[in-house]
Amino acid sequence: MIKSMTGYGRAETIFNGKSIVVESKSVNHRFLEVFLRLPSALFPLEMEFKRKIAEIIKRGRVEVVVKIDGEESRSRINLNLEIAREYHEALNRLKQEFQLESSDLLRLLAGFRDIFTAPDEAPLEAEVLSVVEKTLLDSITSLAKMRQEEGLALQEDMVGRLNNISEMMKKIKIRAPQVVAEYQKRLSERVRELTSGYPLDETRLAQEVAIMADRTDITEEVVRMQSHINQFEELLCKEGSEGKRIDFLLQEMNREINTIGSKVGDVEITRQVIEVKSELGKLREQAQNIE
Repeated sequence: MIKSMTGYGRAETIFNGKSIVVESKSVNHRFLEVFLRLPSALFPLEMEFKRKIAEIIKRGRVEVVVKIDGEESRSRINLNLEIAREYHEALNRLKQEFQLESSDLLRLLAGFRDIFTAPDEAPLEAEVLSVVEKTLLDSITSLAKMRQEEGLALQEDMVGRLNNISEMMKKIKIRAPQVVAEYQKRLSERVRELTSGYPLDETRLAQEVAIMADRTDITEEVVRMQSHINQFEELLCKEGSEGKRIDFLLQEMNREINTIGSKVGDVEITRQVIEVKSELGKLREQAQNIE
């Protein structure tokens, strides 16, 4: 069963006064790409988290944000007075050396980033780390569930379009022999007009019709097209990631219908070819979102 590449998941856990919130979302991407926004205390676990996410999500651009809030985690900004004094002294020396006008030293000092630093986060206890990991997996599982639900909607839409294409191909298959018969009739009438009643060379006429029938024969294309449709339907019901194989099938189906359109100049078949190409275009758009 196919899955969509777009989705959203959220999980929250309260543990020992800490609120652990994990939000995850995913969008289309050719491969699996995972971006994590973590508190600094969780940086060492980044690769492990990515590995666990990859066990659940196979394709798409996944963004995960982990937030840990609690009273004990709210710390004040560190002020490095020693460095501030050194900057202040250096600025005063510059002022005296170059006879500069007085300026707002406080504003200048505030621009030096190493005077104000964020406090180092204390390492999290093993129990908290375990809860964070579980919350992360709950969020990713929720994301995967939504992707699966959207995949069902995609599957229903695509099956409907494949049925439409199959019906159009049946009409093309029925119409193709009629095109040859109509060509034979038109050619025979035209030759009679041009020869003004002279006997018609039936052998020569049959040869021309045979050449035309061979040139416009689309039997192989119609058979391959139906085979692709059957494979497509099987892939939609198959477990696992099939987005890339569906992309390939759509390319082949587009090639077959283009060949049919170029071989047969019949108005009715051309109309059906246009309709098939329209449905293939919509299928291609939907396929871009399949995992």
